[in-house]
Amino acid sequence: MSRLAANNVPEATAADVISVEELTHKLIADAKALGIKRGEIDEEVGSLYRTILDAIVHVDPGLPE
Repeated sequence: MSRLAANNVPEATAADVISVEELTHKLIADAKALGIKRGEIDEEVGSLYRTILDAIVHVDPGLPE
């Protein structure tokens, strides 16, 4: 889940409500396309919104994966 979130966080994204909300919807859609149910995501990360917000705040585009 963390890798999926990290791969979807644009380098220049600011931590604002709109970008987090858009990324949340995109992540849910991408997960659904992979056969991952929303309940599985919630079990793994608790708060998807918080996980994405943390990924935006802590992203370091200069570091390799």
